Amino acid sequence: MTAVLADDDVLLREGLAGLLTRAGITVVGQAGDAAAALALTERHTPDVVVLDVRMPPEHRTEGLDAAAVIRRRHPSTGVLVLSAYVDVDHAVHLLTADGGVGYLLKDRVTDVDSFVEAVQRVAAGGSVVDPYLVRELVDARRRHDPLAPLSDREREVLALMAEGRSNAGIARRLWLAEGTVEKHVRSILAKLELPETGDDHRRVLAVVTYLSSR
Repeated sequence: MTAVLADDDVLLREGLAGLLTRAGITVVGQAGDAAAALALTERHTPDVVVLDVRMPPEHRTEGLDAAAVIRRRHPSTGVLVLSAYVDVDHAVHLLTADGGVGYLLKDRVTDVDSFVEAVQRVAAGGSVVDPYLVRELVDARRRHDPLAPLSDREREVLALMAEGRSNAGIARRLWLAEGTVEKHVRSILAKLELPETGDDHRRVLAVVTYLSSR
């Protein structure tokens, strides 16, 4: 297995090279910026490229931009991005690629076995996502989930509304009194903060909200 390393922190880069070499992975090149990393990738076509998110000249998203280029030009080359912090938007953009990609916090490198395993997995076409990033993604989804205020029962009622069932039909399906279903519907419309229009129109808006959140 061959690898290219790219990070402007020379000490970190040399440390990573040592870890990978001891694990039997051949480091065919090291780079201190994204342009050099791309050049090395073109020259060697390694199994995996490990690179920092922020590199010269502007220390913004040079590593991520290089990762996108590598994945486009060399789809068989895995890309493992290391970051000192979690950037959910950038990580999601990277991880939408089909396999052979990974996103790890640099703190994770201290766990040598896990880091080496991550490199090997990405090189083999798998995906690696830092556990902290997973938690951030889940929290972000909860924060932006329009159905989050609804109770489990209200979600059941809304799902049946989406099937086109009337209050009476929902009541029969859930073994509830029709009046109870009406209360649930009113609560759903209020919690979704839908505009005060006709009840039928608000029901349609509620269904649209439900379907768009799936």
